[in-house]
Amino acid sequence: MEKQTLLVMEGKYAIHSLRAESEIPREIFDADIYFIGKTKDELSLVVPQTIAIDAEETDLNWRILEVLGPLNLTMLGIMAGISKVLAHAEVSIFVESTFETDYVLVKQENLDKAIQALSDDGYTLRLEKVNT
Repeated sequence: MEKQTLLVMEGKYAIHSLRAESEIPREIFDADIYFIGKTKDELSLVVPQTIAIDAEETDLNWRILEVLGPLNLTMLGIMAGISKVLAHAEVSIFVESTFETDYVLVKQENLDKAIQALSDDGYTLRLEKVNT
C-alpha cells in the first residue's frame, strides 16, 4: 500500500476533559478546526490553544498532522501503520477521525521526532502554509 501524505498543521491545540453534563462552550464553534467527543462519562474537546476552556483537565501543546484525503472508509491499516511508526519512535499520539480523513496529534516537543520517523518510513510530510 502506498504511504499517505500528512500535512503538519499550524498552531497548537489543547485537549480538554469536562464533565459529561457540561455545556459545550459556544466560542469553539468559530474555530477553523475542533473535535468534540462525548460519552456517558466525559466530554472531550480538542480546540486551538488560544481558546480558554474551564475544564476538569487540560493538556496543552499538541500539534496536528492531517492525513490528506479523502480516505475511503473501507481502506485498511492507515492509522495502524502511522501509529506503529510513531510508537516505535516513542512518540505518544492522540487520534481523531472524520468521515473523510484522520488526524494524528503529537506533543510539540515530539513533533520533529515524529516528522523524522514518518519521513524515514516513507511518508510524505508537508508544512501548512498560512495566509498572513
